[in-house]
Amino acid sequence: MSDISQTGFCTECRKTTACRLQTEPVTRYIHGAEHTFSLTTARCEICGADMNPTGLLDVNIREIDEQYRAAEHILTIGDIQTLMDLYSLGKAPLSLAMGFGEVTISRYLDGQIPSREYSDRMRKALSSPAFMKSLLMENKDRLTPAAWRKGMQAAQELEQFSTLSPAIRSVILRLFSHLDEITPLMLQKLLYYIQSLSLTLHNEPAFPETCQAWVHGPVFPSVYRLFRSFTYDPIDDARFSIFRQTPDPLTENVCRVVDLVSASFGLYSGKVLEAVTHGEDPWKKARSGLPDDMHSSREISRQEMKAWFDKAGQQYSLCSCEGLNQYIQDLSFCLFHPATR
Repeated sequence: MSDISQTGFCTECRKTTACRLQTEPVTRYIHGAEHTFSLTTARCEICGADMNPTGLLDVNIREIDEQYRAAEHILTIGDIQTLMDLYSLGKAPLSLAMGFGEVTISRYLDGQIPSREYSDRMRKALSSPAFMKSLLMENKDRLTPAAWRKGMQAAQELEQFSTLSPAIRSVILRLFSHLDEITPLMLQKLLYYIQSLSLTLHNEPAFPETCQAWVHGPVFPSVYRLFRSFTYDPIDDARFSIFRQTPDPLTENVCRVVDLVSASFGLYSGKVLEAVTHGEDPWKKARSGLPDDMHSSREISRQEMKAWFDKAGQQYSLCSCEGLNQYIQDLSFCLFHPATR
């Protein structure tokens, strides 16, 4: 609504007046079918008549477009742009790869609404690199060799995401919806604490992936391989769009744990969380007898994770942010000030 002028010419008052913006149900006909949209309207503050201030028409067009696409399960323009980014293909190459006419994607980016059939095809390509590979193979002769190679390479890289369970993909996506910046190191530790607290608070794992005791703390190898290219930088990855296209399998209990970890452990850097895990028995027992700098693929036992936090739960309220923050502060203080133990 901020794009809309707060004043305009009232045809009833015959002068410029202030207008009141509000949202009302409005019926429109699209392709012969009746649709009701929730649209921004403007009324004169003096007489209450309908007004058309500057910017209102553009806002209404966006509202209708967004609501119609949502109601009909049609991809948005942003989704189509993401599809181009995912597979490193321009407008014309993507059109040809999808089996469309050469200018189809350009028209969609200009605002033309795709048919349900074409929208479903693009949506499936967003969520399934294997499907995109099949389209690229089917339409190989329509593409230049360079475009085809770029698309295939991107699809093959994206297929790595299928190595993750739907549960851990949804956990990662939920973490990124709560936190602005997450490095690969921080992500590994947050996943470790989500798994540990899910085992302790609800007696069930949040996801099936196993955790290993690496030099820098607990690590889920399949997740590490996906994001290692970010090294120490915050993860900023267009590939998350694949996560968004798949059903969310998380239970309410797991969602609560993810939210709890985000609001507590998520306040600390990856290095602080690494240090905290080094003070906990599950990681230390898994690395027992190993030199500090030796790589190891030893698994951190879920039983050890649960046992450690069951014991911690006798001193701290593990189901509250306050209790978890106190746990982190106490453990990190002991690690950095060993003489006070």
